[in-house]
Amino acid sequence: MDTHPEEGLRKVPKKFNPTPFAYHQEIEVEVETLTNLGDGLGRVEGWVVMVPFSLPGERVLARVWHNAANFSRADFVRVLRASPQRAEPRCPLFGTCGGCQYQNLTYTAQLEWKTRIIADLIKRLGGITATVNPCIGSPKEYFYRSKITPHFQQPRSDAFPIGFLATNQKEKIVDVPQCPIATEAINAALPRIRADVLANRTRYKRGATLLIRECAEGVVTDPRRTVTENTNGLRLRFPAGDFFQNNPFILPAFTGYAIGQAHQSGCRFLVDAYCGSGLFSLAGAQHFEKVLGVEINGDAVKNATDNARLNGLENCRFIEGSAERIFEEVATPPEETVVLMDPPRRGSDAVFLGQLTHFHPKRVVYVSCGPDTQARDLKTLLDAGYAVTDAQPFDLFPQTRHIENIVTLECA
Repeated sequence: MDTHPEEGLRKVPKKFNPTPFAYHQEIEVEVETLTNLGDGLGRVEGWVVMVPFSLPGERVLARVWHNAANFSRADFVRVLRASPQRAEPRCPLFGTCGGCQYQNLTYTAQLEWKTRIIADLIKRLGGITATVNPCIGSPKEYFYRSKITPHFQQPRSDAFPIGFLATNQKEKIVDVPQCPIATEAINAALPRIRADVLANRTRYKRGATLLIRECAEGVVTDPRRTVTENTNGLRLRFPAGDFFQNNPFILPAFTGYAIGQAHQSGCRFLVDAYCGSGLFSLAGAQHFEKVLGVEINGDAVKNATDNARLNGLENCRFIEGSAERIFEEVATPPEETVVLMDPPRRGSDAVFLGQLTHFHPKRVVYVSCGPDTQARDLKTLLDAGYAVTDAQPFDLFPQTRHIENIVTLECA
């Protein structure tokens, strides 16, 4: 692979490795597949090159900016041969703003690729060959996201960008006056919220992140304000800044599927680990004799307890458990208990998984927003005698690389 003679004329980063391509060398890449990060992956004379915004089956022109030990990263320049699945992005900032990766891909194809990505991660990282059900799509492909968090750097002039990080950038922020994956109500409120920040820029001594959430009370920007979400016939109240699933349109199907998998075990008891404000616990209360929610955040335990009372559910109990003794108060027989777990993106740690496998419930329903870390954790559960019986991806975040996945495991 030849290098460009202009390399010496460009301002090359000090740590740039010039092998096998020169800095900003333009190359033609045949794209073969998509990675779980949403990048197109292709090869040039056998060498792997990652190109964002390119699609499988395409030939694209790309500009190299990084050579690692066994692959390169390149910026997308233009399509030389387009995929029939290529779509016209709805947002004029697509490709510049780093929030979306798939607006250039038809929605049917997005679901197909997310299904394939889950199957690949489970096999490659978990060592599991399992049938993955087709990814269930969102009822709304755009205008679905009920919370966004735009940010800005320390104001140094009258006008400054308020938005999201630029593609492949750690600090540069793209100004986003409207966001077509946020709800219509959030987009209607954005001009007012942005104008307030710009008009009061002197109150910000450094950069900040804004909270904008649509809920039953309307569009809320105070992260400490208690808000209400209505789903599956339940009312849940929690501080606006706390975590809560941000696609209300698919949420009933998503939580219903997870609880359905738990209920099909025939178990009498449900343990909801990482229970947060109680979404899964309360949704499962009608199907189990007793529900125990466990959470290491004391404020979330209080919110979950209040939510159970708000919904008249007397068979739910919530406890604050330390990471080292998460199952200490679980007194139900393991053979009659199903554990539903929904850890953060980083997955579960060895301490939690060790306690879980020691308790050894009849069934585990693993809900994950990080399918790569989920696949890693599944290997531990399989080594402990569990088998995967179902894998169901859900597309809570259309137009982006993010995938939620529900995996059901049964003890052998």
